[in-house]
Amino acid sequence: MSAREDIMNRIKSALQDAPETPVVPRAYRRSSQMTAEQRLEQLVDRLVDYKANVFVTPAEGAAAQLAELLAGSTSIVVPHGLPESWLSAVKNDAGSPAVHVDAPDARLTTAELDAVDAVVTAAAVAVSETGTIMLAGSEDQGRRVISLVPDRHVCILLAEQIVEVLPEAIARLEATRPQTWISGPSATSDIELERVEGVHGPRTLDVIILT
Repeated sequence: MSAREDIMNRIKSALQDAPETPVVPRAYRRSSQMTAEQRLEQLVDRLVDYKANVFVTPAEGAAAQLAELLAGSTSIVVPHGLPESWLSAVKNDAGSPAVHVDAPDARLTTAELDAVDAVVTAAAVAVSETGTIMLAGSEDQGRRVISLVPDRHVCILLAEQIVEVLPEAIARLEATRPQTWISGPSATSDIELERVEGVHGPRTLDVIILT
């Protein structure tokens, strides 16, 4: 008998009198009970409560809203698949920030990401009940690191990407893709409950919701 077999037999022997594992209840909600307008309102309420900056704008106003938010920035990073139409007002303005594109064949280093003022990404889905925005590493969302290192994250979300409850969001995500779940700016509290922001990710979160 090998050492492994001996260990496994001992474990089986020790567990033979263990009680049977109870069935886990799965009676939680799996679908939305809200209208699209209610989901949008709830998500905005949660994000504001988390101290994120939220801007609800028509889809055709995406470029102008983004350019306004980035006024004063000197450099930004974007994933290689971010829609060019969103960046049109940023790239066409003489005083606009330098745009660095992070692509599979031209990945920025951590030091380079740390030097930019902001990152702009799209999103995969958002959960209104928890105020959580999820990124899934697609071409318009980029690598996880680009949304974690810069001090400011500007996330552009489509209204149709908002669901009410977590199971709906999970159903839209591909389990094998790298995911980043965001519930407001990065923050924590010390032993005296003093809120400290920017500990594990961006200190500032701006969310543009396109309707």
